[in-house]
Amino acid sequence: MRGGQLISWCLHVVVLYSLCQFATGDERTQRYEIGEKVTLWANKVGPYENPQETYSYYTLPFCDGDAGKSSSRWPGLGEALEGNALVQTAYRISFAQNLPRTIVCSLVLDRQAEDVLSYAIRKHYWAKLELDELPVWAMLGQVHPSNSSGTEEEHLVYTHKRFMIGYNRDRLIHVNMTHELPVRITANVKLDLSYELVWYQTSIPFSHRFHRYLDQDFFEHPIHWFAIFNSVMMVLFLVGLVALIMLRTLKTDLHRYSRHLDEEDGGGEVDMHDDTGWKQVQSEVFRFPGYLPLLCGLVGTGVQLIIMVYLTTIFCLLGDLYVGRGAITATAVVVYALSSGAAGFVSARMYVQSRGNAWVKTMMVTGCAFSLACFAVCGVLNGIAIAWASLAAIPFGTIVIMVMIWLLVSSPLVLFGTVVGRNTAAPYVPPARVAQIPRQIPEKRWYLQPYVYIPVGGVLPFGSIFIEMYFIFSSLWNYKFYYVYGFVLLVFTILLLVNACVSVVMTYFLLNAEDYRWPWAAFLSGAATGGYVLLYAVYYFFAKTQMYGALQTSFYFGQMLILSGGLGLVCGTMAYLGARLFVFRIFTGVKGD
Repeated sequence: MRGGQLISWCLHVVVLYSLCQFATGDERTQRYEIGEKVTLWANKVGPYENPQETYSYYTLPFCDGDAGKSSSRWPGLGEALEGNALVQTAYRISFAQNLPRTIVCSLVLDRQAEDVLSYAIRKHYWAKLELDELPVWAMLGQVHPSNSSGTEEEHLVYTHKRFMIGYNRDRLIHVNMTHELPVRITANVKLDLSYELVWYQTSIPFSHRFHRYLDQDFFEHPIHWFAIFNSVMMVLFLVGLVALIMLRTLKTDLHRYSRHLDEEDGGGEVDMHDDTGWKQVQSEVFRFPGYLPLLCGLVGTGVQLIIMVYLTTIFCLLGDLYVGRGAITATAVVVYALSSGAAGFVSARMYVQSRGNAWVKTMMVTGCAFSLACFAVCGVLNGIAIAWASLAAIPFGTIVIMVMIWLLVSSPLVLFGTVVGRNTAAPYVPPARVAQIPRQIPEKRWYLQPYVYIPVGGVLPFGSIFIEMYFIFSSLWNYKFYYVYGFVLLVFTILLLVNACVSVVMTYFLLNAEDYRWPWAAFLSGAATGGYVLLYAVYYFFAKTQMYGALQTSFYFGQMLILSGGLGLVCGTMAYLGARLFVFRIFTGVKGD
């Protein structure tokens, strides 16, 4: 009883924590009286070309005063995982009250501070600030040639910030920040850092204030719509091809095969020498594949990831989660943990129906394989980020929270799902009796070899999401807010359907070659889609970005490895389930011996 109460309590805590991530702000109502203080938070700084290489705002010589050193906001789960850390700045802002140019502080740079600031400007460092949960980005300075030939350069730092802030009644709607008064960086020279505030009224409602950050011309480009249309046409073609196989080819084969068996039962002589193909492996096709616990565990994890993608996307559609820092990440983590029961149920039910006895091993694979792989990759990336003193390093407290979610929420739910799936699984009754001695597989043509059909199986599914991957990558690595989650929902559904259809066609040709080893063949051919996504990520890194350095490179490929691996599990699972349904369906109509 105590254990059940502990699990229930942890579930309630995690769900409530996730719901807190949906809010746009924190405890504040985001309503202000005239003259009320509005806090300007500093988030991070870093080179523009490297989105993950970020550092604390006050690692650079800025005016912090007492506020920057002592006042900070504890990041939520999603914020910490995404490398956000808010620290209060020394700027004093009062709601709806203009402020002329005011000096915040005066700095005298020593030689070390001069080198640090010059390096930051030379590497195109940008700063991200937050005002009433609205992000503000700005470059720190500029580089100018110091001679006519351009062989030497000087570094200029902006010393004045001008804030243009729009408000509607008691709500803050817009904020723009421009940098002015560039001054050459020189040691032992006094820099007067200043700012001014200009407030103006606007009629834009509070619910639409984030729309200006959305690049509608990019995400709603006609090419995007054409890609969706192309994917739909691909699905219709594949569904038609599968229907042709099911309704014409299989129907003819089954009719001929049944006629031969009826004539044989009537005492007539039947020539079965020409009757080759998928019907000849009916006593082998339901033979259990090798490494069955691994296959069941991976399929269960794939089902869990499918549930996570669908639910997270639906939450994004309903709640505009892209507005909140880290809200999507926190939601995905919580949904993944809460859907662990489905993974345990599916894997255990599939394994027990296959008359396996090592259900504990299956449960361990389901609960640990993908999660521990993600923990291992993130651990390596975290060590690199710590060595670079980057904000991308996950704080120790957040690591403890993630481990506790896995131990107290995800793992018990996997166990619960496994027990339920194991005890409710119906007896396994295959449509055809399995022979005790495996049938010898005849020599196959080259295009039916695993090194051919597995890579080929991922081509069409990747083609159905190719354009969408470009838009998703652009939002991940090019400072864009992805908001067209209806497209994601449609494209992801198309991806699953294409995987299932391709798997059915491939399984049909494989069985026609009298190769009954379809389970792993279907799973691996679908999982090959993840390999193509990883190859596309390599192309995108070199062709579409200007990233550099060990920190950013490791984070890019580490995160892309997790993304492609998870997508491979999803596609492999759908391919296996489609092939399984197909095999059971066609052999149900075949008469046994």
